Amino acid sequence: MKHKCFGPVIAIANQKGGVGKTTTSINLAASLAALDKRVLLIDLDPQGNTTSGLGIDKKSVEQGMYSVLMRDAGIHEVLIETECEGLFLLPASMDLAGAEVELVSVEGRENIMHDAISSYVGEPFDYVIIDCPPALNLLTLNALTAADRVLITLQTEFYAMEGLTQLIDTIRRVRQSLNLELSMDGILLTMVDRRNNLALQVESEVRDYFGNQVYKNIIPRNVRLSEAPSFGVPVMYHDLRSTGAQAYLQVAQELIQRQEA
Repeated sequence: MKHKCFGPVIAIANQKGGVGKTTTSINLAASLAALDKRVLLIDLDPQGNTTSGLGIDKKSVEQGMYSVLMRDAGIHEVLIETECEGLFLLPASMDLAGAEVELVSVEGRENIMHDAISSYVGEPFDYVIIDCPPALNLLTLNALTAADRVLITLQTEFYAMEGLTQLIDTIRRVRQSLNLELSMDGILLTMVDRRNNLALQVESEVRDYFGNQVYKNIIPRNVRLSEAPSFGVPVMYHDLRSTGAQAYLQVAQELIQRQEA
């Protein structure tokens, strides 16, 4: 780990939207916290769905990721404690959408997130989860430069593999030029409906091609998972017994095992 006050920094990425990235960020972070880990969740997506998914109105956020990226505030100044014990959030604010444009002319713009994490002062975190935007842009590049590992969420649909090659190539390029320590944490299959032959076929192809890089546990399609954001809570706080909540707890345990392996 390259950040002394943090355990692994994990960027959750995929340039496609609607593949369970934010759902995974929220529920994986909450599951790790439920397993007695101290977790920081960073909302780097201008849509701010991770922030609102934890019951926080991004309109009310005075200082968040934008302030950090503009070097106006440190992480310790803007993180907030959530309703979930052990889970802290670095929220998105309304002006985060403008950061992409404003950063273009900033020197060392790819390293701002890395520098912010490196200069953090405060109680250490066991895990840092970064919810990346659905694009291979400057914000995602900042996340990949700051991260130790990348977790790719992949929906089991016809176009699942489309774009995955590009994302893996981007990860390789970042590793070569900006972050030598960046590695693949794995690929998490999301929105899986095993009653669907196409989903089974896609899952089989992904597992055949990527082998052990694919998480053994999968995230099924689940109504409770879809409902939880409207209540502003992770799914385990909405319905702990639901298949969605149990699936993310299993993924969190697998993530911990992968780290320890």
